Amino acid sequence: MEAIRSPEQVGFSSQRLARIRPWMDGYVNAGKLPGAMTVIARHGQIAYADWTGKRDVEADRPWEADTLLRIYSMSKPICSVALMMLFEEGRFHLDDPVARFLPEFADVKVLVKGATALDQVEDCREPLTVHHLLTHTSGFTYGFNGGVLGDAYTAGKIDFGPKRGGGLAPMVKELAKYPLAFQPGSRWNYGVSTDVVGRLVEVISGQSLDAFLTSRIFEPLGMSETGFGVPEDKVDRFAALYTPNEDNSMKLLEKPDQSVFLRRDGMTFSGGGGLISTAVDYLKFVEMLRCKGRFGEERLLGPRTVDFMASNHLPGDLASMGQPVFSEVSFAGVGFGLGFSVTLNPAISQNMGSVGDHGWGGMASTAFWVDPVEDMVVMYMTQLVPSSHYPIRKELRALVHQALID
Repeated sequence: MEAIRSPEQVGFSSQRLARIRPWMDGYVNAGKLPGAMTVIARHGQIAYADWTGKRDVEADRPWEADTLLRIYSMSKPICSVALMMLFEEGRFHLDDPVARFLPEFADVKVLVKGATALDQVEDCREPLTVHHLLTHTSGFTYGFNGGVLGDAYTAGKIDFGPKRGGGLAPMVKELAKYPLAFQPGSRWNYGVSTDVVGRLVEVISGQSLDAFLTSRIFEPLGMSETGFGVPEDKVDRFAALYTPNEDNSMKLLEKPDQSVFLRRDGMTFSGGGGLISTAVDYLKFVEMLRCKGRFGEERLLGPRTVDFMASNHLPGDLASMGQPVFSEVSFAGVGFGLGFSVTLNPAISQNMGSVGDHGWGGMASTAFWVDPVEDMVVMYMTQLVPSSHYPIRKELRALVHQALID
């Protein structure tokens, strides 16, 4: 993709797009973010791309277009696409029990409502399915969510992070020893579902998740900078990671050369949050979604499969499924498809957008979305955890949509 001569060629106001840079600078100059980057493309052409600040404040290294980033949960759409590529080959169906491929889940239990201990369980009323994993209605959770199960994950070190060794298989088998937080399909809850999706990719394809993503997604799309971990010869381009202090200043959380994401043998490949990428690389993946499975001469998915993934697979919105707010964004009027959220009603969500726009974000305050109505993609990159600290995504939606003039 190349930048166009004038944003007006694709229906943007140059003057209104110019509001984005002062917005980014405001966060950076106030010491709230180390650096930031925004990319907007419409009709396959880049209408806006700008960045500011540092990728490493302590080392005085500027933010650049090829800065390597922790994309965390923006790994989830990639891993979900990988599994759906196998779906297109007829290798499984969405209502298949997970236990068909991972027998350790054959007798998984569910915590009773109001449980105060892990042994307060009941049988599953319906099998845990692949569809439950892709829609985060499985009953899995994250340790940081707290509660009986989250605390048990933390105590039991149920962690798919990159510093874990041994691969996905033993971690998934350990996960299967724990009950589910609720009956599958009854609620939406963010958790390690996509890490189990990654293990399904391995079992169904016969390849490691790393090998499958590289051969079937990254190489065809030309995403040469994306993978699990940072190679030694690229550490100088890797961003530092920051977290806010109580006064909204920021402090260093992880140095690039001491990161848990440094590439090494035996690291766990987390489809839920383990990928490193660049803005340039990830834009190729997002453009593939906009083009309904195609990028250039390569086709990863059929267009109807992408439409299917970008449809709401819940009986209502996320608020009705027990998730009224997530990160800093309201989930009223927002549904969930197979790997990313889907806007159902922008007015109810109180966020600018279009019906059917879909995307996701990452723990380090990154975000993207694809808007089929406007034929547009938007991507934002920075490196601050947690992503809920500032209303960046809501503000960015307003800034993007106010600049559309056609």
